[in-house]
Amino acid sequence: MSTNGFNANEEIEKIVAWIQDWFENNGPKANAVIGVSGGKDSSIVSALLVKALGKDRVVGVLMPNGEQKDIADSKKLVEFLGIRHYIVNINPAVEGEYAALRAAGIEVGKDAIINTPPRIRMTTLYAVAQSLPEGGRVANTCNKSEDWVGYSTKYGDAAGDFSPCSDYLVSEMLQIGDALGLPTELIHKTPSDGLSGMSDEDKLGFTYAVLDHYVLTGEIEDQTTKEKIDRLHRLNLHKLQTIPMYKRG
Repeated sequence: MSTNGFNANEEIEKIVAWIQDWFENNGPKANAVIGVSGGKDSSIVSALLVKALGKDRVVGVLMPNGEQKDIADSKKLVEFLGIRHYIVNINPAVEGEYAALRAAGIEVGKDAIINTPPRIRMTTLYAVAQSLPEGGRVANTCNKSEDWVGYSTKYGDAAGDFSPCSDYLVSEMLQIGDALGLPTELIHKTPSDGLSGMSDEDKLGFTYAVLDHYVLTGEIEDQTTKEKIDRLHRLNLHKLQTIPMYKRG
């Protein structure tokens, strides 16, 4: 879906300027640390960081959980951009956490199994950032479409120090990725969590094109889909808000 009036090149310039300004105020010499999955979002944010800061200040971290079938895509991205990168296999940490829970008498729930790896990945990114001699700031790679329906893990991939693309829909991200000249096979690959064997759209039950059109215009043909999107948005707003804090009166 093409977003009416959207100029990808103009938006790239604005995002790059914002990143530069943010780092000037929050780490003038720090590196940007980013988890590289090989999908569109991490590829696009990585490229924007390189454009804003230069490749020497961008550090990619590949974090397979055991064996990652599409890790070649992650490697292709860091090689394409020419950025320093590390491969940290999080599987021992993930399995260690599950083992510790079971040893404590806790039966690990389905949601915990789904969300523990992303949270360990974010822990890894912060460990890398705080281990760099020049310091690091962790990039969030979420987009507006996925944030709208809560398709992220709280304190996992939804975390980070700064978020360059969280106000852009998937349809807009695709245009930005193409304008940046990134490999088509990375930007337009079918998004998947790599765990269920299903695409993200199959799991959501609707396409990003339908979601984006609804977010932009409020228009949607199928009432059942509208109700599902509205429900997901309502249930997951807490992921976009700061932690509730009691203020004494």
